Amino acid sequence: MIKTIIFDFGNVFINLDIEAHIQNALKAYEIEAFSEEMSAFNSFYEQGLISTNEFLEFYTENFPKLSNKELIDIWNFMLKDFPPHRLEFLKQLKLDSKYNLILLSNTNELHINWIKKQIPFYETFKSYFHAFYLSHEIQLRKPNQDIFEFVLNQHKINANECLFIDDNTDNVNTAEKLGIKVWNIDPKTDDIINLFSTKKNYFNES
Repeated sequence: MIKTIIFDFGNVFINLDIEAHIQNALKAYEIEAFSEEMSAFNSFYEQGLISTNEFLEFYTENFPKLSNKELIDIWNFMLKDFPPHRLEFLKQLKLDSKYNLILLSNTNELHINWIKKQIPFYETFKSYFHAFYLSHEIQLRKPNQDIFEFVLNQHKINANECLFIDDNTDNVNTAEKLGIKVWNIDPKTDDIINLFSTKKNYFNES
């Protein structure tokens, strides 16, 4: 019986274009591939282990032709629209009061700052969750096991009573190993508003 639903943010509620972001970044940086150091810094930043200033300093040192604004625009390029019908779905879910609703997202300060400016209903969206965990704030990151254990322990919930929804296969695999039920949502074909028809087998158990 599902009692808690844990949602990812990107490609579950807000649309992302990760492939376009990668191509845009490679072109802007005039490189053919991201270095291991760049990938590490991106991960550190997403986990809140370095500040926004430190993150930008790293990129300024490596790509001195680019201004801070240009670097921020490159970084935020993946962020697209947030369809309002998904907000309505979440609102109804909250009103129904059947489930504990948790957001668990790998994200960072620059992305959240962009979302706060561009998505007028961000604070409303946030208010519909019982808990709202961003990787850079809790300094834990998917797909590491400890971030899932943190949520389970923090809310004293059983893994087999949770459903975790994420578009990233690695994240879903870690959750599943812990006994959490999962939906590896495909943003090209799936929509979160179809949760109960797509995963009705999980909810029929109750």
